[in-house]
Amino acid sequence: MIASRNLQVIIPSGCMPACTVILSCFLLCGALMAQELPTNAPVALTPGPANFDMRAKAPLAQYSGIEAGHAMQHDTVAAGASPMVSAEKAPTPAGLRRLTLDEAQQQAAAAANPMLHLAQLQVEAARQHRLGAQSDYFPKLSSTLTNFHFNKFMGQEVTIERPIAGGTVTAGLPLAGKDQTLVAVTAAQPVTPLFKLREVVNIARADERVAMAKAGMPVETASNVEKAYYGLLVAQRQLLVARANADGVRSRQMLASTAAAPGVLPSHEEDDLSAAKALVIARSKVDESTASLDLLLGYPVDTQLEVIPPITEIEEISLKEAAEKAMAANPEVVEAEQTVAKARAASKLSKLDYVPDVVVMGGYAYNDNAIPLLPRDFSFIGIMGSYNLYDFGKREHTVKERNAQLSMAETALELTKAKVATAVKTSYFEMDRSRQLSELARRLSAAIPVERVGYTKSDPDLAVSQAKVEAEIFQADLDYRQALAQLKTLMGER
Repeated sequence: MIASRNLQVIIPSGCMPACTVILSCFLLCGALMAQELPTNAPVALTPGPANFDMRAKAPLAQYSGIEAGHAMQHDTVAAGASPMVSAEKAPTPAGLRRLTLDEAQQQAAAAANPMLHLAQLQVEAARQHRLGAQSDYFPKLSSTLTNFHFNKFMGQEVTIERPIAGGTVTAGLPLAGKDQTLVAVTAAQPVTPLFKLREVVNIARADERVAMAKAGMPVETASNVEKAYYGLLVAQRQLLVARANADGVRSRQMLASTAAAPGVLPSHEEDDLSAAKALVIARSKVDESTASLDLLLGYPVDTQLEVIPPITEIEEISLKEAAEKAMAANPEVVEAEQTVAKARAASKLSKLDYVPDVVVMGGYAYNDNAIPLLPRDFSFIGIMGSYNLYDFGKREHTVKERNAQLSMAETALELTKAKVATAVKTSYFEMDRSRQLSELARRLSAAIPVERVGYTKSDPDLAVSQAKVEAEIFQADLDYRQALAQLKTLMGER
């Protein structure tokens, strides 16, 4: 009997072992379920001002892991350190993936490997086409093997009367053997068609050069990663500014509530709503930029990233150097030049239609009763020639058409060079203007008196100013990098 307070449960003595087993099973299942249940750990929120009430917590206080990282950066700035430096030295929060711009571009290149593979396949296909055209320079060796069995005598039977012996005799004149085998090996070497083959190879080589000039997919991928990377940096700084503005609005509202009448408070609701709206928009931009960069890197779209501000190096490029390199290696100019080469080769090819086609041939044949009248084996050598005597003016019109196409290609080349020269000049001055704006933003950042201003965590004006300047720096660096990449693309540099 088991007694507990006033409740008594009477269990027969024969059922005690079974009850003990059942109770043990319940205890074991409860222990296993307790291990499977997640631990309700408290969520670390970004510390904010103490005067935030519950109305503002709904739109303002739901901070993600990225915002928590910025709060830590905010505290570091308030202590007198630069956020760009502290972001590199601070430990990575749990759930974030830290990466640099170079690592991001390498990861994106690996994720976009099919595009790179497609460009390589295009170049390889053009190369193999050119090599196949070059192989026509050499003799063509061919062989033939025939083995036939016929059910009838392949010839003519003649009846001859014997005047002396008397009677008739049937004689057969075989034209082909009833069981025959023929083996032949021939070689043909073109002579005059070699001039046509030379122009065909020139056209194939031009196509190969165009394919090599257009194989620039990785550059486009790197530019997109760079744009998304800097977009995330700017969005994170804008989020930090929006959070600080929201804190300031709530602080001013709480201070005004202690001095004003109760009827004045509703006039501050519009400011509170605007700050909450700005914070939501800033957080949405961070999430959107993070998702865009995740897609380029091949990561899951919910992967949180901690991007480290890269160091922008200024390159010295003159307008004359950029124009000269663009005229020599720009993909559009290269394609236009190769189009002229193809048109010139096609024009020469049309003129070669007036030249007879002459081929030298030779071979060896083994005749095993295929043609009984021929020797058992023999060889031969000879010349074959063909010429179209009259084609009602087709060759003449083809020559005129190819000449017109050549003139069109040459004109298009001049227009392409002029367009590229204009684009290079525009891109160069855009790059130079972006470089000056980037340097100006950095000078403004260096002018902020961090050392002599003793701000605390409750007065984050210095952090807000620094975040605004950093956003301007990142945007200026992005504009410079994009303009520099565009200029290098025009210059044909990969």
